Amino acid sequence: MAGIIDRRVCAELEGDFVVFMIGMRVNKPWKFWQWAPVASAMPKMLIELAQKPELGLLHAQTFFAFPNIFVLQYWRSFEALETYARSRDHAHLPAWQAFNKAVGSNGDVGIWHETYPVKGGTYENVYNNMPAFGLGAAGQIKDAVGARQEARGRMKTASAA
Repeated sequence: MAGIIDRRVCAELEGDFVVFMIGMRVNKPWKFWQWAPVASAMPKMLIELAQKPELGLLHAQTFFAFPNIFVLQYWRSFEALETYARSRDHAHLPAWQAFNKAVGSNGDVGIWHETYPVKGGTYENVYNNMPAFGLGAAGQIKDAVGARQEARGRMKTASAA
């Protein structure tokens, strides 16, 4: 299978970063005119961010489990994430304003996000028989051998990076 890394590996990312999770929940599927614009807004933002890596998005991956849509994102910093979210020159702010005007708190569509700042070296991960995934797609893949063989060693190795 293409892209599968057929050994134990881990991911390292130099410096601090932010894990940002954002999603929506379709509460009333029959009201497609309410949730379709919300669902279509995120791909536009992700395309914009992929075309402008200087904005700070390191990696994003979308998951579908109807009635939920969830995007896992890795950002260089909270400041980069917040700057993008508040910018009048990018796709997020107009989409956020449109959501509040059209849907707001009427219950048709739920939205959520969670933000986790991560200090360099305060994380651990392992992947086996996986393509680059999650932090592995945002950072650098390293063989999980030697000091990286076990979780405690990976944590120490990451903190030394």
